[in-house]
Amino acid sequence: MSLFWQEDDDKYEFQLPDTIVDLSFKIECKQIALDHAHDLSMALASALPWLMDEDDTGVHLIHGASSGNGWVRPEEKGEDDFIYLSQRRARMQLRVPKERIADAQKLKGQTLDVGGNRVLVGESQIKPLTTLGTLFSRYIQVEQNETEDQFLDRIVKEMRSHDIAVKKVLCGIDHEFRLPEGKVKTISVMVADLDPKDAFTLQRKGIGKGRKMGFGLFIPHKGIKPVGDMSEKSHFSGAE
Repeated sequence: MSLFWQEDDDKYEFQLPDTIVDLSFKIECKQIALDHAHDLSMALASALPWLMDEDDTGVHLIHGASSGNGWVRPEEKGEDDFIYLSQRRARMQLRVPKERIADAQKLKGQTLDVGGNRVLVGESQIKPLTTLGTLFSRYIQVEQNETEDQFLDRIVKEMRSHDIAVKKVLCGIDHEFRLPEGKVKTISVMVADLDPKDAFTLQRKGIGKGRKMGFGLFIPHKGIKPVGDMSEKSHFSGAE
């Protein structure tokens, strides 16, 4: 097992910009396909034609009941698996630039067709990004024939290309999605000990392809230990 690890430097005060936020919508929907990445992206692109052309936008996938440090997917059994949503707590989140908040809020009252499932969009809440030093991405896309070490090497290099000081990176659970071009594999990734500025940059930039389908988006995580508890199938890797 390889590991990428560097000790802390002194942190400095950082004022979180409000240039990009998460917009969290209440939704009414009894169920949605477990693999809804492409369908949700297409439904939102139809409702918000500008969405695909904005570099700093992203679409978080919809998840079911919460557990511990985040949302959990049911055990994958087949192509017809569904997530059954709470009518009180179900949310849909978009990551949008500040100047697009009002445009995105026009979703209120619309009904989206997400793979044959009706999603009624309700009120929204603006959620600022975080300066917390531990961030988690549930799904980062793996390139074809890429080994885990190559994957980790690539995402570390991409973060450094955005001047992010990478200190600790852990790989976790893999998932598979069906897209029009074929099946795509993703791996969850946690990045720890980021300074506040780098945490903001990583949330704004994301990692890899597919952010309009929920891939490569980072959210806050409480710490390193719970990542190891995500599943008995979890595995950790690093890059030299």
